[in-house]
Amino acid sequence: MFANIPEFLAREISARLRSCPGPAARIAAGPPHPPRHRAFGRSARQRAGRAPADRRHSQPLRGHDHLTRTDPDYTLLRGDALTRLTELPGRTVDCVICDPPYNSGGRTTQERTGRTAREKYTSGVKVVLPDFPGEHKDQRSYGFWLSQLLAEAYRLTVDGGTVAVFSDWRQLPTTTDALQAGGWLWRGIVPWYKPAARPQKGRFTQNAEFVAWGSKGAMDGDRNPVYLRGLLEGSQPKGSSREHITQKPLGMMRELVKICPPGGTVLDFTAGSGSTGVAALLEGRSFLGIELTEHYADIAERRLAEARQSLAEADPA
Repeated sequence: MFANIPEFLAREISARLRSCPGPAARIAAGPPHPPRHRAFGRSARQRAGRAPADRRHSQPLRGHDHLTRTDPDYTLLRGDALTRLTELPGRTVDCVICDPPYNSGGRTTQERTGRTAREKYTSGVKVVLPDFPGEHKDQRSYGFWLSQLLAEAYRLTVDGGTVAVFSDWRQLPTTTDALQAGGWLWRGIVPWYKPAARPQKGRFTQNAEFVAWGSKGAMDGDRNPVYLRGLLEGSQPKGSSREHITQKPLGMMRELVKICPPGGTVLDFTAGSGSTGVAALLEGRSFLGIELTEHYADIAERRLAEARQSLAEADPA
């Protein structure tokens, strides 16, 4: 698994994986874990009105230096993703969907590591969008960083849960390596076709990104009996509706979150402007998000509250 990774990095990744053991280690350890504790959002019974909502998190919490925004249907944490993930209890989410900074977008190492996210991804865009950190890693350090995050996300996910990670073509091999280094069973690639991509004279148009997906062990199709297409389609929002440099189209995200069982909880540890969370709420799932950049966390919080309000108005009961 670590053939192309320096020995010291391989040792570090292996140590982290041993700290969140897979199925074989759990069998050796003895009886299975007790039923998971649902710490975020409401269960399917609560959504159907058959159980009272858990009010232990009804007030804002403080985690280290950052305010935590909570709601019966979503929780938004502020701060570094790896730090916040390690604070959370295991087996509390059903699905992980994330769009990490690609650390790509350049022809040379200098272009990839020496430019900001805004310089890489908003060329020709008239609306000036705030920057975000984390776009300075080379490919090797990106893979190591992402594998740590995915290992922690693996620990938080129930058995049979799923993961979906966005990537471009440059980072796709590294992303699939990191997914497996984090403990996940890699199950395939879902292309994202972008109809509105800019044509390039004499070249193939760069109008596709990718979602690497997998699961935490075996999957039970009866738990989520849905038939999903193997191709996503949608163009980035434009004008005033685009609030993040790499914002994903909401309609496409609503299709993607259906990999999570209805009533389940979706985790996005790089929440950005909250598109994954809004899609999850609109499709009947709960959401747990983590965002480092204060400006984008504010936008995500507003969008999540607006989505929650629209659902309440549509179904007052």
